[in-house]
Amino acid sequence: MKKKLCGPALLAIPLLIGALGCGDLGRVDQGRAVAFDKGQGTVTFIRDASTKLGQPDYSVLPPVTYRIPTDRKEMGPDPEAGLRMSLDLQAGEVVVYDPASQGFQTIPFNLVEKKEKVEKDDSQVAGKTFPLLDDAKKTVTIYSGRQKTLVTFSLADEFFSLPPKTWVAGDEVRVYFKEPGKALRLMNVSKTDIFRK
Repeated sequence: MKKKLCGPALLAIPLLIGALGCGDLGRVDQGRAVAFDKGQGTVTFIRDASTKLGQPDYSVLPPVTYRIPTDRKEMGPDPEAGLRMSLDLQAGEVVVYDPASQGFQTIPFNLVEKKEKVEKDDSQVAGKTFPLLDDAKKTVTIYSGRQKTLVTFSLADEFFSLPPKTWVAGDEVRVYFKEPGKALRLMNVSKTDIFRK
């Protein structure tokens, strides 16, 4: 004698079929770009360890490299790479990523000038490319759009001689992937989120 399926058993069948058919939905990774090679089609970034919106924590090592999407429609603007991870005005320190050691370096500075509540369209920053370096005074001027702060600080000679990209906060990127190291989609968060960078 055959048993008939009814009630809860009938409802479970579509759910089971749906679960079997879904497969791998993929995952998301996010961080600050420290290298972008358009020719090779790769982006390298330091992962953001923070779970708080607007309070990033770029501290996860080692950096991770992804191949960018082969379909450019699945990618936003090319990411700008930089080595500055954080700027602590209270402590007078800037944390940068050092590609040679693949670690972080904390660099002390002397604050020369700080201007707060500076919007991106302010004449002091609009149309300018940062950092601004003054060889005579050994000063660096950077702008943080996330903190809305324009800062000038002086450095010891050994640090002032570092490449300009040392003081640049790279764009934050978000990748969607199924296969490790291969992005199916790439979003340049810094170019679409006013609270970033």
